[in-house]
Parts: sequence; C-alpha cells; structure tokens
Amino acid sequence: MWHPSLNQSALRRSMIRRMRFLLFLLGGSLVFSEVAGFAGSPGDEVVVVYNKRVPDSRSIADYYALQRQVPTNQIFGFDLPTGEDMTRSDYQTLLQLPLAKAIKSNKLWNFETEIAPATNHERAKVIWKMDTSKIRYAVLCYGVPLRISHDPNYQEDGMEKLRPEMRRNGAAVDSELALLPLINEKVPLHGPIRNPMYGTTNESVLNPVHGVLLVARLDGPTPEIARGLIDKALQGEVDGLWGRTYFDLRNTTDPAYKPGDDWIRNASEVCRHLGFETIVDDNPGTFSAAFPMSQIAIYIGWYDANVSGPFTRPTVEFMPGAFAYHLHSFSAHPFRTTTQAWVGPLLAKGAAITMGCVDEPYLAGTPDLTIFTARLVFHGMSFGEAAYACQSVLSWQTTVVGDPLYRPFGKNPDVLKDELLRRGSKLLEWYYLRLLNLNLVAGKPIAEGVAVLEQFENTKISAVLTEKLGDLYSAQGKPSSAAHAYEQALELDPSPQQRIRLLLNLAERLTSVNQPAPAYEAYQKLLRESPDFPDKTAIYKQLLSLAQKLDKKEDAEKYREALNADAQAAVKK
Repeated sequence: MWHPSLNQSALRRSMIRRMRFLLFLLGGSLVFSEVAGFAGSPGDEVVVVYNKRVPDSRSIADYYALQRQVPTNQIFGFDLPTGEDMTRSDYQTLLQLPLAKAIKSNKLWNFETEIAPATNHERAKVIWKMDTSKIRYAVLCYGVPLRISHDPNYQEDGMEKLRPEMRRNGAAVDSELALLPLINEKVPLHGPIRNPMYGTTNESVLNPVHGVLLVARLDGPTPEIARGLIDKALQGEVDGLWGRTYFDLRNTTDPAYKPGDDWIRNASEVCRHLGFETIVDDNPGTFSAAFPMSQIAIYIGWYDANVSGPFTRPTVEFMPGAFAYHLHSFSAHPFRTTTQAWVGPLLAKGAAITMGCVDEPYLAGTPDLTIFTARLVFHGMSFGEAAYACQSVLSWQTTVVGDPLYRPFGKNPDVLKDELLRRGSKLLEWYYLRLLNLNLVAGKPIAEGVAVLEQFENTKISAVLTEKLGDLYSAQGKPSSAAHAYEQALELDPSPQQRIRLLLNLAERLTSVNQPAPAYEAYQKLLRESPDFPDKTAIYKQLLSLAQKLDKKEDAEKYREALNADAQAAVKK
C-alpha cells in the first residue's frame, strides 16, 4: 500500500537504496554452525551442587534449576567449608565421593565391568568403565570452595618423575572435579592430567563417557553477582551476543611467552573473519584507563597481576552475555573480590562468563584462547563445551565461571535477525555491521561499503553504523568526510565510551584538516562531558597547542598551568 505522503519516485529511490545494500550484503553471510540437539531440556544434562552451610548457595542453585529446568533429583547439597580453599582430604570426603555416590544412586551414570588383559608388568584385572551418562555438566553454586590446597604430606608413586615445579597436588575444584567420571581409576593427583578432549570440534564427545565432566561455577564476589550470571546468559541467548571485540597483546618475541600472544592474536583473527568490529592493541602494555572501550562483547588480554586499565573505571560497557578473560597466573586468586586479581572484578563490572587460574599453571597449562574463541563463536558450542575443548590439561589450576549451558552463538543468525526486527531491537545495527565487515574481509572494496552505508536508511539512525562510515572514510584518506560522519554519530545516542571515542576521533580529524576552532571545541566538550576522564594531560596538550594556534592567550596559559600541575603531581607519586 502506498504511503500518502510519499510519491512513487521517492519510494522507488528508497527501494533501490535498500536493494543495493542487500545485494552488497548477500556477498557474505553470518556463519552458523549447527549444534547437536537435545532429547529434552538442556537442563536434563546438568547436576547442580550447592553448599548446605551457605544459604545463598541453595537459593542460587534453586534459581538456576528453575531457569534451566534442571530435574529436582539432580540438585545436590553437601556440607562443605565456607572459604575459598578446602583441603585435599575435605575435597575427597565431603565433595568428590558424595557427589559421585549421588550421581550413581540417581542412575545418572551407568558403569560396566571390563577385563584388562595381563601385561608383562601387571596381572589381568577387572576395571569399571562408564557405559552411559545422562548428564554432561556440573554447576557449582556460590559458596562451594574454589581451590584444593596442596598437601605436602601426600605421596604417590611416580611423582619423582615430574619436574619439581609440577609436584603439586593442589588444583582448582572445577578442574579436579572434571575427572569425576574416572572415580574408579587411580588418577595421579600430582601435576596436570592430559585432557583427552582438548581441541575437539565435536561437542557430543564432551561427555563423561569419554572421561570428562564439564564443570563450571555460578560464583563471584557476591551472591547477587553470581545470580546475575544466570540472567546475563539467558539474555545473551535470547538476543545473541553482539558488540565489539578487544584483544590486548604483549607483542613479545620471547619464546617462553610468545604462544600466549599467538593464541590471542589468532583469537582476534577468528572474530575479525566472522565480522566483528575487532580492536587489537599490540603495545607491550595493557589498554590504558583512558582507552574508550565501548560495547564489549569479548575481551581477551594479558598480563597484569591486578585489574587495570578501562576495567578500573566506575562503569564498564559489557554487552549482555559478554565474555572477558585476562591471562595471568593468579587471575582467579583471590576470587571473591572486586578489586584484586581479574575474575572477581570482571564479573563485578558485568561480564557473564570468564575463566581464570587459582594458582601458577604455567603458560602451557592455561586455556588455548584460539580454540576457545573458535569453538564458542564459530562452532556455536556452549560455554562449558568451549571451555573444556580449549584446556590441554585437567586436575590443574583453571576455574570456569558462568552458566556452562550458555550458547551465545547457537541461534541461526537469520532467525535471530528476524526476531530482533520484530521486536524493533536496537541490536539489529550490530547484525548489519557484521554483515558489512564480512564483505570487507572477503575483499569487497571499501568504496562499495561506503556507498552502501551512505544510502542505507538505518545508517541515519544508528551511531554504530554512522561511526563505521566515518572509519571507512578515514581508511579512504578522507578526514573531512570522516569528521562529518563522527559529528552525525554524536547526535545518534552513542554509548558513553563510544561518545568519548567519537569526540577524540572528531578532534583528531579536524586538526588534521586545519580546522582548529571546531577541534578545540570537541576537546573542550569531552572534558565538560567527562570530567573524570583518566588522561586529562593528553587533552590539555592538544588544547594548549590549539589555543596557541587560535591566539587564545588566557586559555593557553590555563592549560599550561594545568600541565605543570599534572607534572608536579606525577613527581610526587
């Protein structure tokens, strides 16, 4: 039906613009990998564990079971220590053996006997081997201890063959409990155990029948944060995980550390090739506190001991369902804190899923971030599946935090796009941005992408798409056009950190084309709107230079004094 206010020519032009955009986008499509179906609810594959001595632990267990439809006979409470640590003896007698007994008594696991033939060194023997498992996941709720302490008095055969630094029987509870399916076998407790599922692309083999239980925890600095992980995961599944991806390298050539950099760089390439707006920092230091990190879907970096940079700001712009991970030997110890290490602070700032180390794992004993990102984003695995596909060893130091059933990329993107369209969701702009990026990665000319965004109606109402248009203008060497696009994006309700980035980019482009007056105003606006901006010194330097160019003598003197004050304060520190 024709709209009475539009003539036929205007409608034809509108249709041509839309068709041009669609034709450009049809050159690529969002990747979707079919995932294994479930016979019933995904909650049927879960056992939930809580600490009877922590009331909030039970309430979180009940809430999770309700939201994920976990059968009531798969919720188990045990009397456990209330601190972050538990002894090896307490782990075995209070958690490991009681949990195995509860699982067996509820007929969730079935074992069969098998005869192991005699060898030159051993007699034939009967072994118990798991035949079937109705569950794949174990969810530990707030209040369940995090670490098994090293027991210096525990001795076992073969430990002398290990390197001295590996002769430890301490481990993350999650990582140790992942080997619960091997309860009938004598698994060494000193040092790490090879994960037989490392690197798999087949989520169906991530099953206790093959020796691995997928263990994660709903935990954090407070019960409220732990409970929030459930809601964030559910929202991420409904809406999809959209936004920007950030990767922080050390840019090292040291052979001892280069694998970590390689993992992170390769993870960034996975995201870039899947159409995400991908930002990579290859400076030796971590992102500065002043870096305008906005709309975070994925963050992966290393190697500060304690939370730093943008994550120390009062508000961090994590998108619903975001993954955040900082590689450090003690990133999860202490755990229930908002200011120390990394896991606790990242959760407190809004991340939905993360991993971390409770003790020194050595680099090779940490998660392979390339594999994790590929499994989560490309293969569409659940968080729990991706977390255990990326660990080369178990019975070691990694804790997995968040809802293991959370599958942020499990929906067909086209189906998800239609749902967002029906709801009129603002998230739809990220769908279009990913499609645009996919085409650019595939080799389509930037000029073609520019033409598409210029004519696409959604660009006019989207700060995300309009900022992208400005970035493409910059890539073409058109700073004036870029500045104009950034000015338009500033009028389209950008997020707070996106707004800071737009003002910085706008001022930089205006300065480069010798427009000092509007550049000066852009920097001043940034300071007015963000009085707590962490790097005012850098802004003062720009304002001093521009004030001198504009012959604003009083302002120039003001900024010179501000710079001197900053320098004196830095000396005192």
